[in-house]
Amino acid sequence: MKSILIVAPTERENRNIRLAIERKGEELKNHYTVAFSGIGKAAAAATLTRYLLTAQQPYDAVVVIGYAAGTLGFKQGEVVAPHRVQYHDADIPEGFIPEVSDPRNLLGTDDITVFTGDSFVNAKSVAEIKGRFGVERAIFDMEIGAIAIACEMAGGVPLLAVKVISDVPEDGHTELSYDEFANTWTDFTPILDRVEASL
Repeated sequence: MKSILIVAPTERENRNIRLAIERKGEELKNHYTVAFSGIGKAAAAATLTRYLLTAQQPYDAVVVIGYAAGTLGFKQGEVVAPHRVQYHDADIPEGFIPEVSDPRNLLGTDDITVFTGDSFVNAKSVAEIKGRFGVERAIFDMEIGAIAIACEMAGGVPLLAVKVISDVPEDGHTELSYDEFANTWTDFTPILDRVEASL
């Protein structure tokens, strides 16, 4: 049985994934520890580092779960496991500090990049990010990029991200749309099932 650390950035995500694990019980093939990190790059990286340093045995993998915004073509409620992560708010010339600005691979099998930044995205910022990076389909979060760097610095701990699309800003969704969706889409069993299938 693998030992997996799940990082949940918000209280809602923390509660929902714990309930999903409790419901599945003995059906699970992995052992899960859930870490509530708080929102944003600094909080997520600090929390992950603390858990990695204090673990009695090394974790076999780290998983980031929760809600994420998506580009046009995604639907609310769609579960995605992206294959790459990259910062969208690191204002650094290309190739100048690659350890910060370059994309990193994840264990997910969906040919999608998750872009990480310390702010909610809207239709205007999504369009700018798509144009700057030359992508049409992507998802957006506030933690995975920092967690990927922390995993790399901790000796290359494998990292999986499984997110559910909460809002599509280009469809006119706003922070309110995210909040409404998060209040109703509370059963994280589909996320946990995707984690189990991926590890």
